[in-house]
Amino acid sequence: MGKKSRRHQASNTTDVHALYPNEGNWNPLKSDADHYGNTNEQREQRYVKNVSPRSNGQKRLMEAIDQYNLVMALGPAGTGKTYLAIAKAVEALEQGQVGRIVLTRPAVEAGESLGFLPGDMEEKIAPYLRPLFDSLSDRMGGRGLKAMIKNGEIEIAPIGFMRGRTLNNAFVVIDEAQNSTYTQIKMLLTRMGWHSTMVVTGDPDQSDLLPGMSGLSDMAQRLEALDTVGVVTLHEEDVVRHPLVAQMLSVI
Repeated sequence: MGKKSRRHQASNTTDVHALYPNEGNWNPLKSDADHYGNTNEQREQRYVKNVSPRSNGQKRLMEAIDQYNLVMALGPAGTGKTYLAIAKAVEALEQGQVGRIVLTRPAVEAGESLGFLPGDMEEKIAPYLRPLFDSLSDRMGGRGLKAMIKNGEIEIAPIGFMRGRTLNNAFVVIDEAQNSTYTQIKMLLTRMGWHSTMVVTGDPDQSDLLPGMSGLSDMAQRLEALDTVGVVTLHEEDVVRHPLVAQMLSVI
């Protein structure tokens, strides 16, 4: 790392934004979120119960989830849409605000053909739902997650399993909604029951459906006219993954 830094300093003759600062006291664990109310000098690497926003966009999203029963969260990959929604869902469940968490997403292949997957129905859809399991495990641990799934407090299912249901006293997260048609999203939104919160997340620019089939953008534009629905759009500056992700999103 030291050699790379010295080489970069020697060749930095043009006005190019450095991916890694040249200051000698910089390290990859140092928090860059102080502008957003974070007082920690080091990024916490172990599990923490409370999640803090790391950008203004994330702050708006968390405030919208607290304020509205229905929130549409649109933005590029890495902006924390799904993670924040699930963190809020776990928080609501632990505080007794809801009786269960329902997570759903479309079982759509991301460009490649997976063929016929072996196993029963649950085993076949497991690869599509894995990202939701990962976010939940990060918030509550593997043992707690398995126990809550077993007793019905947490349900993870593909969108096809949602038709005909009414979700009362639940925190519902609809993930990867850009891979749903307008009709599918309409069906999901009308599943909302009493004492429930629903968060719809997705990136309209990364749909795996045929052009024109995704209904996420159209639905968000229509719902934005309602003052009882929160529509939050995140941007490249809200990306909390590797800094290179935000830079790539601005050119690809």
